[in-house]
Amino acid sequence: MFAYEQCLLCLGFHPDIWYEAALFLQNSSKSFAEKGDMNNAKVFNDEAASVFERAISGQMKGNMLIYFAYADFEEGRMKYEKVHNIFKRLLAITELDPTLTYIQYMKFARRAEGIKEARLVFKKAREDSRCKYHVFAAAALMEYYFSKDSQIAIKIFELGLRKYENIPEYVLSYIDYLSHLNEDNNTRVLFERVLTSGQLPEDKSGEIWLRFQDFEANCGDLNSILKVEKRRLTAFKDEFENKEAALLVDRHRFLDLYPCSQTELKALGYTDFLAKPSSLPTATINSSDAMVVSEVVMEEDEGEKKPSLDLPRPDLNQMLPFRPRAQPRVGAHIVPGGEFPLPPSASHALTLLPPPLSFQGPFVRVDELMRLLADCTIPEPKAEEAPITNGNSEGGDSSQDSDVSKRKRAADDTGKTNEDSDDDDNSQKAPVHDIYRSRQQKRAK
Repeated sequence: MFAYEQCLLCLGFHPDIWYEAALFLQNSSKSFAEKGDMNNAKVFNDEAASVFERAISGQMKGNMLIYFAYADFEEGRMKYEKVHNIFKRLLAITELDPTLTYIQYMKFARRAEGIKEARLVFKKAREDSRCKYHVFAAAALMEYYFSKDSQIAIKIFELGLRKYENIPEYVLSYIDYLSHLNEDNNTRVLFERVLTSGQLPEDKSGEIWLRFQDFEANCGDLNSILKVEKRRLTAFKDEFENKEAALLVDRHRFLDLYPCSQTELKALGYTDFLAKPSSLPTATINSSDAMVVSEVVMEEDEGEKKPSLDLPRPDLNQMLPFRPRAQPRVGAHIVPGGEFPLPPSASHALTLLPPPLSFQGPFVRVDELMRLLADCTIPEPKAEEAPITNGNSEGGDSSQDSDVSKRKRAADDTGKTNEDSDDDDNSQKAPVHDIYRSRQQKRAK
């Protein structure tokens, strides 16, 4: 646990570290309980609860995930009153969206105390103006799955439809519920009521029209399908102008199977209203948090997935690490709190140069130097004209002059060699008074 405490000093804003620390204490408590040491098991359980309490009282005050984990932990210990207090503390934070909190609160109340307590929580959620349509959908499905009464679920959906009729996601959830009940007449009435009420904007009704067409294709006849297509074409006159074949594609498609290839669909100008871009799950975050979701749209062409756009990507190998410095060096790329170092080649070149303090001047005014270089005019070098020889006589004279000069050079060279040879011969003759030679002659006698 000491390692987790040290880690939380630096990573206190990461919920996974808090949860792992509490989970470690819970597992330790379970291991002691299996060995029969109930005192230590209780101590470790209390320490796990204190870790959760520290988290939601400090850095994780606005993190719903830690609250939910804390509520599950206390629910496992059968401390339901404490769980109620945890959810109430979370709902008291006005900066957070309480929709998911009410949904989880209803599920806990249904598990621990029954459907009546869950209905009381749903009543509080309806009175909270911050809640969204998800609460009605969750309450209706909970009534259907737990109490097995489809009429109660329909009443909840109808209650939410009065308030969220202009939201296509809620309408589609209601349509899905009626479709699963196999109530064709009620589903058709719901389609007609939503599409003709005028509450739903036209730009958001495309998916509902497509679902209406799919519903008629599954439950109706050909005439009803053609009537829905005609009404859809009238509603989206500008979008489907000269694109009647796109309606034919929607009639004969199934899930992700299309009667045309991707290239042919592009040529037809087909728009898939049911296709949703892949993204991260929707989460409620604080205003101070920032989430950047980058996604690449993929298209399937002849069984192979290829990127639709060939976007340029940065070379991560050229990225330089940030270095915090109180006093950045001269010449570095200075940013608040530190600097970014130079590239390796430039850094190596700077190590070979003397330090800046060793140069005391004179300093060149670079702007003035560049201005002078830009204004000066550099003359172009003139090509020397070679003499032009005309006629054979001039050519003959030049050749004769060259022969004469060669002969003179040869004579000078031979004269020099003869003089050198005479000097060598004279240098080889013995001197007249050679003492060494006279002594050698006396000894020979």
